[in-house]
Amino acid sequence: MSEPLQELGNYIATKRADCVLAWDVTNKELNLDVTPSNIVGLVEFLKTDATCRFSTLIDITAVDYTGRAKRYDVVYHLLSMYQNHRVRLRVSIREDQMMPSVISVHPSANWFEREVFDMFGILFSGHPDLRRILTDYGFRGHPLRKDFPTTGYTEVRYDEAQKRVVYEPVSLVQEYRQFDFMSPWEGAEYILPGDEKKE
Repeated sequence: MSEPLQELGNYIATKRADCVLAWDVTNKELNLDVTPSNIVGLVEFLKTDATCRFSTLIDITAVDYTGRAKRYDVVYHLLSMYQNHRVRLRVSIREDQMMPSVISVHPSANWFEREVFDMFGILFSGHPDLRRILTDYGFRGHPLRKDFPTTGYTEVRYDEAQKRVVYEPVSLVQEYRQFDFMSPWEGAEYILPGDEKKE
C-alpha cells in the first residue's frame, strides 16, 4: 500500500513544488509539510486534481510546541474515497501568524477552524464567522494551549438561590495533595493519621 502513496507523494511534490516543503509516508498515510501562504491552493489542487481527488475534509486540528519559534502545527486531514487514500497536511506557524481559511474550498472547514481558534487561539484570515464554538463567550484563554493552567481561571456552577449560572474565580480547597501509591498489602513505613493502633 505504501508504494502508491510514494508515487502520489512524488506526484504532489512535483506538481506543487511551491507549496510542499517535505513529505513522507507514515502508518499508511501521506504526510505533507506545507507553507502557510499556499495552503488554500494546495487543498484546492488536492480536491480537483484527477490523480488525487481528496474530496473530503475530515478534520482540522493543531498541535502546540511551546519550545519552537513556529509554535503551532495546524494539521489538515483529507480523504480520497475514490483512491482510498488519506493525506495529512502540516503547516507550521508562529504564535502571531494567521492561517488562510480553506472555507472557499471545503465549506465544512467552518466549524473546524472555529474549534482550532477556540482551543488554540489561532486566527484564520477570510473566515466569515470566527468566534468561539466550544467554550463560553466570556471564557478567558484557550484550553488546549500548553501554557493554559490546568485548573483554568474561572469555575462555572448553577446557583440555586440566584436561579442562574454563576462564574467564580477558581478556589482550590487544598494547595497540594500527597498521593500514596504504595500497595496497602506491602505495608507503609509510616503511619497515617488515624491509623495508630490502640494499645
